[in-house]
Amino acid sequence: MRLIGFSTGALARADFRLALFELEQTATNSVELSALRFPELQPLLESLSSLHLSRYQYISLHAPSNFQGNQELEAAALLKQFAPASWPIVIHPDTIQHFEIWRTFGRQVAIENMDRRKGKGRTANELREFFVQLPEARLCFDVGHARQFDTTMTEAYRMVRLFGDRLCQLHVSEVNSASQHDRLSFAAILAYEQIANLISESIPLIIESRVGTKEIESELTNAEKAFRVHWVPLSRATQAV
Repeated sequence: MRLIGFSTGALARADFRLALFELEQTATNSVELSALRFPELQPLLESLSSLHLSRYQYISLHAPSNFQGNQELEAAALLKQFAPASWPIVIHPDTIQHFEIWRTFGRQVAIENMDRRKGKGRTANELREFFVQLPEARLCFDVGHARQFDTTMTEAYRMVRLFGDRLCQLHVSEVNSASQHDRLSFAAILAYEQIANLISESIPLIIESRVGTKEIESELTNAEKAFRVHWVPLSRATQAV
C-alpha cells in the first residue's frame, strides 16, 4: 500500500488526540501532526512521547502558519527540543523571517507552496528564492494550492519538474475559492492525474480535506485514485518535454 494518511488538523483542528483516535480505525500508514496556530505547538510537542504512533511508517509535523513577535524563534527552539530529526517539518514560506534559524534544521525543513492569498511561495520562481536561502530544504507540494493558483496545472508541473528531487510529501485536497481545503471532486482528481506520472509512488500522500469520520475511507480512495497513474522517472519525463 502506498504511504497515505491525513493531517490531524484536517480531521479535528487542534485536537490531535481525537484525530489519531479516528485514524486508528483506518488503514492509514502515514500522518501529519498539525499545529497551525502557535498556542497548539508546545502542547503537541510535549505530548509526543505519550502518543501511539508506532503504526505509522511516515510522520511529519506542520509548524504554525503565522508568527507574532518572537514566536518564530520560540517555535524553532521547541521543534529543536522535541521533534525527532527524521520527521519533516512543514513550514509556510511567508512565515520565515530568520532563515539562519531554519537553516540549522537542514533537510528536515519542508517548504510548502502557497495558495493565491499569499504574496510568496506560490510559483516555482518564488519557491526558488527560498531554496537559495535554505539549500538543504525539501518540498511539501500542496497540489490543491497549485491548482487553485493556476487551474491549467502548468505551475504545478513546473514545481514538480524543477524541484522533484526535493519532494518529501504531498498535501492532497481540493482548495476552493476561499482557500479552504475541501473533499476531492471528480474535476480535481482529473487535474491531479495530469501530473501524477511525475511523482514517485514512494512519496507520501497527506490528505488535508476537511472530512467527517465516515468520509475518511472514501477520501483515501479518491486520493489514491488521483495519483495511481504509473510514475515516469523525472529524467525520462524531462526528455519527453
